[in-house]
Amino acid sequence: MKHIFLFALVIIPLFTFSQSKKLTLDEAIAIAQKKSPDYKINLNRNQAYYWRFRRYKASFLPELSLRATLPEYRNAVNRITNDAGQDIFVNQNQLLIEGGLSIAQSVPYTGGVLSINTNLERVELFGLNDNINYSVIPFSINYFQNSLFYNPFKWDKKIEPLLYEESKREFVENMEEISVNTARRYFDLLKAQMQLEIAKTNLSNQDTLYQIAKGRYKVGKIAENDLLQMELTVLNSKNTVTTNTLELKRASQNLARYLELDTEDLELEIPEELPLFDVDIDKALSEAQANRKAVIEFRRKRLEAEKAVAEQKGNNRLKLGISANLGISQNGDDFNNLFNNFNKQQNVRVTLSMPIFDWGVSKSRRKMAEANLDLTKNNINQDKLEFEQEIYLHVLNWSNQRDFLYTSEKAKEVATKSYEISKKRYVVDKISITELNIALQKRDDAVLKYLNSLGSFWRDYYVLRQLTLYDFINNKKIEAETILYD
Repeated sequence: MKHIFLFALVIIPLFTFSQSKKLTLDEAIAIAQKKSPDYKINLNRNQAYYWRFRRYKASFLPELSLRATLPEYRNAVNRITNDAGQDIFVNQNQLLIEGGLSIAQSVPYTGGVLSINTNLERVELFGLNDNINYSVIPFSINYFQNSLFYNPFKWDKKIEPLLYEESKREFVENMEEISVNTARRYFDLLKAQMQLEIAKTNLSNQDTLYQIAKGRYKVGKIAENDLLQMELTVLNSKNTVTTNTLELKRASQNLARYLELDTEDLELEIPEELPLFDVDIDKALSEAQANRKAVIEFRRKRLEAEKAVAEQKGNNRLKLGISANLGISQNGDDFNNLFNNFNKQQNVRVTLSMPIFDWGVSKSRRKMAEANLDLTKNNINQDKLEFEQEIYLHVLNWSNQRDFLYTSEKAKEVATKSYEISKKRYVVDKISITELNIALQKRDDAVLKYLNSLGSFWRDYYVLRQLTLYDFINNKKIEAETILYD
């Protein structure tokens, strides 16, 4: 009984850990879209654009800020200007405490910033004549605009929403790209498993036929050369098993690591064929233009180039800025009287800057921006043509892919049946070993071509979804799940 218990302790864990994990293509894609490295990169990129858009929206909301100096102590000889306009050096031994609140608001219609400020200062002097002075600004209204001819807020209002919409569409496209990558790894492993299974079966069959050939050689029915060819075939089959075993290990690691699975021993199912459906080229183009990020990207790139031209035109020839301040203030050594009989505080400043002779620098900047705008327009037109051509060619390829799959499947069935017949004929000494090897090679090639065709069929299906962001089976737009942002 004790030996049985120890045996169970050893064997059961080995059996448990050696169990393979069954996996379908749909399950693999579902896992990849939640755990793969590509998904994490896609999510992080999307979150970055989300918070960028949040920052942009918040920039048009009032901003309340507090500033304070608590405290600042000075004890030094400084140069000051007295009431007579003379510069003198005096020893300053003082303690400064200052604080204030401000509310700032961007003005998108003009491109300036409007703010309301309040400030309180306390200065305490140390020395022969100790005293304390106060200064207060109950409120001050300020407006600042860097240029009257260029409004960056107007352009940001056009560009930033496009960037955010582009990022959302890019997220969906990348999710479909994950499906394509997963399908590629899935069929690489499926092909490796099938190749190893074929290689092992071939080795077993070749070894059996080799034993038969040795018996025939002993009784003089076949020449030594035929026996050597059969032996060489067995040796090659052993090498093929070794090579395919290594390839299976590599393919299983690639898929398991991509899906972050805890085992590399995977048992894959051959996916069934998709239901029949036709893809109309006009329908594919219209859905791609409505759903893909490239359409938004074209508009955004053009606006960014136009923004650069507007900035150079607004700032290079004549730069005119304005700042204004309106408020009240008071100062004195009695804090209780600070809020009586306020003094007016107001100023307006207009700045003008215009290059008179700059050796053509301003003109060059403007011309460079205009040339970049023309180049951007040409690139966009070319990208649009390539965009439409890619979809057009892929739809045509998809239309022929099912025919390729059907043909390769029939070829596999014919080649398999032909090999079985050839093997039976060889056993009864009706054909040579060379003819048998040719039939075997044709069967193996047909099986691999079928697997390649099946893999291409499924990859092209997911590429079609990625190019159009449309599910043609269920006739609906492909949308990403709701993302939660921390």
